[in-house]
Amino acid sequence: QVQLVESGGGLVQPGGSLRLSCAASGFTFSRYAMSWYRQAPGKERELVATIRGLSDSTNYADSVKGRFTISRDNAKNTVYLQMNSLKPEDTAVYYCNAWSFANDHWGQGTQVTISS
Repeated sequence: QVQLVESGGGLVQPGGSLRLSCAASGFTFSRYAMSWYRQAPGKERELVATIRGLSDSTNYADSVKGRFTISRDNAKNTVYLQMNSLKPEDTAVYYCNAWSFANDHWGQGTQVTISS
């Protein structure tokens, strides 16, 4: 069965860094666009970053450009989100998403809290 398992969340002070990982299984990982979304309390889920399956091209939300980097390792079926210069407004549950024209899969989420 399809599984997306996020890890790497936690509590970090402003200005700090975290790296999220999402381990995928149960589908052909390299054929899927992989994305990170986040949802803060009381807010809608928003797209943070996307990396395509074959071209490895990336897109970022304006709020994270220059601070976050999405990458993937198709040999390990894993997508990463390197988050630097973290701000309190980055606090949210971060979700991994795998998308193709036929399917859309979600992980369970990992909490990221930025606070001093």
